[in-house]
Amino acid sequence: MKTIAKIIENYPFARRENLIPILQDIQDEYGYLTEDAIKELGKFLDVPTSKIYSLATFYSKFRFHPAGTYHLKLCRGISCHLKGSTNILNAIEQKLGIQDGESTPDGLFSLEVVACMGACAFGPVLKINEYYYTEMDEDRLDEIIEYYKEYEE
Repeated sequence: MKTIAKIIENYPFARRENLIPILQDIQDEYGYLTEDAIKELGKFLDVPTSKIYSLATFYSKFRFHPAGTYHLKLCRGISCHLKGSTNILNAIEQKLGIQDGESTPDGLFSLEVVACMGACAFGPVLKINEYYYTEMDEDRLDEIIEYYKEYEE
């Protein structure tokens, strides 16, 4: 794993304008934005950490906690919403006891609600890590969650 310093070295003439790409690189490497990374980046760019947090919290792409082993992304675009993604979201929250941006205490699952996945004809869409599940319903969600739990046992 690259150190924060190594990531920042890719931006030798970095200024505030490079903040988002640097944060993306850090998150790509570590899976989330660590407090240490934000402090180190602030020193490098001579930007207060409060400004970095302000920017990073504005964009839903950035996470401040590690994602679960199985990271669920639920589409809440209009098409998925009309096809029942609210029911899927409620079922995930109830079944796993987490809400958007949270992880289960065991670190197995995390949840992220996204605006659109671009698969509107196949909604509701749920992505777990790199695998897409289309035309989701609550029964299928239960089967999928149980599959991942059993896989880990």
